Amino acid sequence: MKRYFKAKEVNGYQEIFQEEGPLLKYLAFGKVSLNQGQVYTGESEGFEIALVLIKGTATVSSDGNTWQGLGGRSSVFDGKATTVYVPCQSEYVIQAETDVEVAVCKVKAEQKLSPFVVRPEEVLVHQRGKADWKREVHDIIADNANGRVQRMILGETFNHPGNWSSYPPHKHDGEHYPEEPNFEEIYYYQANPEQGFGVQLHYTKDGSIDDAYMVRHGDSFAIDKGYHPVSAAGGYQVYYLWFMAGEIGRNLKPYDDPDHKWLHSAN
Repeated sequence: MKRYFKAKEVNGYQEIFQEEGPLLKYLAFGKVSLNQGQVYTGESEGFEIALVLIKGTATVSSDGNTWQGLGGRSSVFDGKATTVYVPCQSEYVIQAETDVEVAVCKVKAEQKLSPFVVRPEEVLVHQRGKADWKREVHDIIADNANGRVQRMILGETFNHPGNWSSYPPHKHDGEHYPEEPNFEEIYYYQANPEQGFGVQLHYTKDGSIDDAYMVRHGDSFAIDKGYHPVSAAGGYQVYYLWFMAGEIGRNLKPYDDPDHKWLHSAN
């Protein structure tokens, strides 16, 4: 079971976590990298898809809708995201107006809904945590998308240099259902400056998973279970695009590691 995927430069579509893979039941992930003027055509099939413009500007079409001039940020650290929701059983086309990079976030779906765009001004920004685990979280497809998506929850997290996120450590693998939802999750990282790095921890209380990964610009990580805090190296911002889903529900109630829950009330 491969949870960690190291960045590769590929023109066109790159599959990172495959559909119907051995690790994840509801999620898959890929990336489209195009030079100016190139075009990519995809099929959503049995997935609802979020096309998150990581950088660059593109025209995106789906189900008879065409949106021009989407995106425009030079990197994820240059403003809030633009995202196109593509329903299942739909074709979509990405035409690069500049060099462009698009994250393709896939969630199993049976209900065909309507495509839509989440523009930067619609992204909800939250300042979460305190002390050296303060971070900025952008909700892209969350409560604002109730009734417009089937399973997907999606956003971006920005770690300040040296700070932690997904902290105090939490999980959402359904072990304590119904208090804890059963959601899979995928992270896609970026660093600022790009030579920077962070550390992804991953553990379970029974010790069956007890791992640490050095994560760099463009890497990805799949979370099927367990606690998964992230730390940014000193002097570097670390970002990750995250999305999650499970069989039922979209109510995100992470379960904190009881050993570290006291940090919520720390001075």
